[in-house]
Amino acid sequence: MTSKTNTNKTPSSLLGFDFGTKSIGVATGQMITATAQPIAAIKANDGIPNWDTVEKVIKEWNPDLIVVGLPLNMDGTEQPITQRAKKFGNRLAGRFGAKVTFQDERLTTASAKEFIFERGGYKALEKGKVDSVSAALILESWMESYYQ
Repeated sequence: MTSKTNTNKTPSSLLGFDFGTKSIGVATGQMITATAQPIAAIKANDGIPNWDTVEKVIKEWNPDLIVVGLPLNMDGTEQPITQRAKKFGNRLAGRFGAKVTFQDERLTTASAKEFIFERGGYKALEKGKVDSVSAALILESWMESYYQ
């Protein structure tokens, strides 16, 4: 059960998730500034996070909307992990009553690695950091498309 944003009300606070089977990146965003900040990465076991940790993050940030990255092939077709990311988003909606939408995340991991490497070199490329920066890039991409 996913829902698009209500066109009558622009969401002001956002949470972004970069779904992965070992780690799920999390970021928060503000529509007022159209910016996002990486906040955490949640460890996952074959794509299943600790739902208590997810609940804490959602309660702490209380987002108007959750944006889940949708991993697609470069030609826009789905790949095996695409359905798993959709299932994760649907579970967020079902478990927490959250409004959830999806955003194409092609190239966000590569962009996140480049961003981190430029600021801290190879040693800065920790998996959790890459995932949470990817989540921030997913949010910023969604905000950019929201205003187009």
